Amino acid sequence: MATDIREEALAEVAQTSGWPKERCRWRRLDVRDPLDWSAAVEEAVAAFGSIDVLMNIAGYMQSEWIQESTVETVDRHVDINLKGVIHGTRVAASQMARQGQGHIINIASLSGVAPIPGIAVYSATKFACRAFSLAAALELRSLGIYVTAVSPDAVETPLLAPQKGVDAAAILFCGPHLLTVEEIADLILGKVLPQRPLEVQIPRHRGWLAHLTNLFPGMGFALGPFFRRVGGRRQTAFFNDRPA
Repeated sequence: MATDIREEALAEVAQTSGWPKERCRWRRLDVRDPLDWSAAVEEAVAAFGSIDVLMNIAGYMQSEWIQESTVETVDRHVDINLKGVIHGTRVAASQMARQGQGHIINIASLSGVAPIPGIAVYSATKFACRAFSLAAALELRSLGIYVTAVSPDAVETPLLAPQKGVDAAAILFCGPHLLTVEEIADLILGKVLPQRPLEVQIPRHRGWLAHLTNLFPGMGFALGPFFRRVGGRRQTAFFNDRPA
């Protein structure tokens, strides 16, 4: 069962991609709404008999310096990136506990491992998403439920589109390349689902750098300007290569 807040767009993808109706369902879901979560899980159980895997993927990011942030963007970050993950995990875990097994995969971020200037609020919600996932994993393992936090570097999705020309977003582009959705899917299918690790970071070398920066956050004062300059050049090149 695939869900999205934009039901018409999701249905179009399902139809153009040829999703088999006998195996697939899709519906609108607002991850901010706990009642909508309950209804979605009930519908999935009615259709398939159980929920073996839940993947919390929905996310929101607005790059801005904290003194320029608004109440609306702060609330939207927290409601989608954190409360949406908590509600989804909570409702799915209740069903999985009755089944005696299940696996919850929460998409966090490397910005939830190391603090990232320019996206402070997003970074805060991803830190919280990762911490929640790790704590929930410790709670739920005895019930046969695994929880994995997946923390990728920047991924080339529509989430990056609003970052064009935004100075605060430059550091997002400092990696050697933007990850693709296919790389994340391969990681989940090849490692996360069969091995059920507590957490994974991708790419691994950037994950180690994030952990190092988290241990010594003062490094950001020295390294931040360098990564912003590199990211700024790659940010410009990325959008110049895209059609207007």
